[in-house]
Amino acid sequence: MDFEKKIDKHRKEIDSIDRKLVELFNKRAEHAIAIGRMKKEKGIPVYDPERENEIFRNLKEANNGPLTPDAVQRLFERIIDESRRIERGSTETPDEQSEGT
Repeated sequence: MDFEKKIDKHRKEIDSIDRKLVELFNKRAEHAIAIGRMKKEKGIPVYDPERENEIFRNLKEANNGPLTPDAVQRLFERIIDESRRIERGSTETPDEQSEGT
């Protein structure tokens, strides 16, 4: 198999994985929205550093590489940032949402 066919095979696999990741990220976001609404009802802040540290510990334990533990944490820091933004957005009234734009 020549170089172009080999690289194309890998790229197609990456594209397939990326589509699955988007689906999973959206499922994760749905749960973040639900959590945000529940937190608002209870008057609990969106940011929970203990929970975030728990997530990072769980991910590092589950990681078998080739990503380093630090790389996994950096990736999920961004995912969690977006989840936190989504949680906050799910608890704002339409007036509060327009104030942020």
